[in-house]
Amino acid sequence: MFDSFQDILSDLIAKLRGWVEAIILNLPNIILAALVMVAGIFAARFVQRYVKRVLNKFTDNKTVTGFASSIITALFIIGVLLTVLSILKLSTALSAILGTAGVAGLAVGLALQDPIINVFSGIVMSVKEYYKVGDLVKTNDYFGTIQRINLRSTIILTPEGQEVIMPNKDVLNNPLVNFSHTPARRVDINCGVAYGDDLEEVQRTVIEAIKSDVDYDTSKPIQCYFTEFGDSSINFQLRYWENLHGQAQYLDKRSQGIIAIKKAFDKKGITIPFPIRTLDFGVVGGLPINEIYKPEEMGFGKSDKSNGRVSENKDS
Repeated sequence: MFDSFQDILSDLIAKLRGWVEAIILNLPNIILAALVMVAGIFAARFVQRYVKRVLNKFTDNKTVTGFASSIITALFIIGVLLTVLSILKLSTALSAILGTAGVAGLAVGLALQDPIINVFSGIVMSVKEYYKVGDLVKTNDYFGTIQRINLRSTIILTPEGQEVIMPNKDVLNNPLVNFSHTPARRVDINCGVAYGDDLEEVQRTVIEAIKSDVDYDTSKPIQCYFTEFGDSSINFQLRYWENLHGQAQYLDKRSQGIIAIKKAFDKKGITIPFPIRTLDFGVVGGLPINEIYKPEEMGFGKSDKSNGRVSENKDS
């Protein structure tokens, strides 16, 4: 038993001696690898700051710049680690790490496909000028102001005060109307006048009302078009332009136009009619009302056909 213990101890000493010799032989490589590692750590900080400065020239989104700089810095550090392993001649470990990283990267990529797409969509949206915080937009059947664009979603505040959170890929891949990109916006007012009114006078009146009472873009014409014969009115649409920067300004400008038109119509005696229902009981194929409802059968007395009045039957 003592001899076996001596053998084990001898083997252990031999292995330790071999390790020490290997370390001494590879000492230049170890020192070089340590220097590369230390230099890489300090260089990574410089790389991160430099990437942020470059990205800040293209976008003001701090989230995007921070995320992109972190990714680039992480890739730089990975490159430094691979270089260190190569200097230490750990090719077997390096191959195992690369193989594991490839399989893990594929699995993670498949599992996080939608979040990754949203991240890159957010980066693209932050770089493009059509997607800015504060813009008034309409997309995916939602209308409102862009509040935030983060790495996964876009937050839109509706005029009613609700926040809508949409994945970035849905915003990027679907049509988007940006009302803030071009401030010029057309104000449309729909109205109707009575059939007995002079339509040319109506056109002149509404155009003059806007010119005199509403601040509008004079570089574009005021347009008034009659659109249809309605049930109780002839309908028209009035159009004029203004440079607007929000939905509240648009609603205020349209309200001013409606007030101006109403005042002008009251002054000129032009009527905005109420809906009217006309009942005609004498059309072809129909019966007069006095034949449908006979007064004497309903207890109202006899009808006087000569003057259309109904006389009462009184008991003597």
